[in-house]
Amino acid sequence: MPIKKSAVKAMNRSQTLAKRNYDFKLRMRMAIKKFLKGVEAKESLTVEDLSKVYKAIDKAAKVGILKKRNAARKKARVSKAFDTLKK
Repeated sequence: MPIKKSAVKAMNRSQTLAKRNYDFKLRMRMAIKKFLKGVEAKESLTVEDLSKVYKAIDKAAKVGILKKRNAARKKARVSKAFDTLKK
């Protein structure tokens, strides 16, 4: 355990950020997974469903959990899966 007050604060901040990062990652992964399962099952997915996934990815990128290009790559893969559903 930290002894100095600043070390205690740093530890608390680290734990808070770790939880926030985990929550954003979990929301993003679950949105992508749910969407891709819908694509595999050939469910009738709409553009609104795609935008929900985009929103989760963009929020993770905005906060700094994903890098900009990584987010773009994830969005491209989801979009490609959505396009195969339309064909």
